[in-house]
Amino acid sequence: MKNILVTGGAGFIGFNFLKNILKKNYKIVNIDNLSYVSNKNVKKIKKKNYFFYKVNINDKKSVSKIFLKHKIDTVINFAAESHVDNSIREPNKFVRTNILGTHNLLRCSYNYWLDKPFSIKKNFLKKCLFLQVSTDEVYGSTRKGKFTENSTLNPNSPYSASKAAADHLVNSYNRTFGLPTIITRCSNNFGPNQHLEKFIPTIIESLVKKEEIPVYGKGLNVREWIYVDDHCEGILKVIKKGKVGETYNIGSGLEINNLKLVKLIIKLFSKKRKNFNYFNLIKFVKDRPGHDFRYSLNSKKIKKIGWQTKNKFNKSLIKTINFYEKYLSK
Repeated sequence: MKNILVTGGAGFIGFNFLKNILKKNYKIVNIDNLSYVSNKNVKKIKKKNYFFYKVNINDKKSVSKIFLKHKIDTVINFAAESHVDNSIREPNKFVRTNILGTHNLLRCSYNYWLDKPFSIKKNFLKKCLFLQVSTDEVYGSTRKGKFTENSTLNPNSPYSASKAAADHLVNSYNRTFGLPTIITRCSNNFGPNQHLEKFIPTIIESLVKKEEIPVYGKGLNVREWIYVDDHCEGILKVIKKGKVGETYNIGSGLEINNLKLVKLIIKLFSKKRKNFNYFNLIKFVKDRPGHDFRYSLNSKKIKKIGWQTKNKFNKSLIKTINFYEKYLSK
C-alpha cells in the first residue's frame, strides 16, 4: 500500500485526481494552502485512507513532519500557480510556488528517502517516486508539428517559465542525486470544478449571464484540449508503468482554435435556447502579451505503456456546461 503525498489536491486537476485515486488501495495525504482557486470540499472528505493539511509547499518544517508521520513514499506535485494572465500581473507569486515550492518538496523527498546521493534507504528501494505534474506550455509555441518529450523547452510567459524551471530542478535531482523522478506534461484541461477565471468556464458563465465573451486577438490561437479525467488516468498509468527519469506527454490530439471553441460551446449551449442569438456575445479584445499561437503534443510515448483517452470531446463539453449551469444557478 503506497503512502502518497498529493500537493495541491484542492486545485482543479488535483481535486479530480483525488476523486479517482481515493477509490484505490492507497493512503492519501493531501496538502494545500487553500488559495482563492481551491475547492474547499477537500476538507470534507471522510475516508479512513485520507488526510488533509492546510500547508504551503514552501513550509519545509511542516512538509518534513508530514513525510515522517505518514511515511510518504510517493509525491505527486500538482501544487502550482497556473493562470497565465495572473503570472503577467504578479510573477513573484509564480516563482515562489512553482520554483521554490517544488525545490522544497524535492529536498524533503531527498532527505527522507536517501542517505546520500544514489543511496536510497532500504525501506524505500522499490517504491519511492516523485512525480512532477507539468504543462505543454513549457515547450513554447509552434506553427506546425508536435512537441515530443525531447523538444527544447522554450517558455514564453512567467507561468510557463516557472514550470520549465521546476522541470529542470526535478531532472537535476534525478541526474545528480539519484532521486526517483518522473515528469508529465499535459495539454489544456477542462471539466467540472475548474475556476471561473479559466477559458471554458469563462465562456459558459458569459453565456449563462448573457454577457460578452472575451476572445483574445482574432481567436486564432490553437490549443489541444483534454478532459480532466483522461489526464488523471494518464498520471495513474505513469505511476504504475512509467520509467524513472523519464518525461511523458499527455495529450488528446484534439486541437481547436479559440474562436471555433467558443462557437462550438455556443452551439451546444443554445440547442435548447432558440430565442436568443448567443453568437452576438463574442467580443474580440486586445491580445495578451507573449500569447503562444499553438500547442501540440506528441503522446505516443505514454500510449506505449497502455494509456489512451476515453472521453469524447463534445460529450465532455456538454457535461461541463451542465455542471456550470447548475453551479451558477445556486
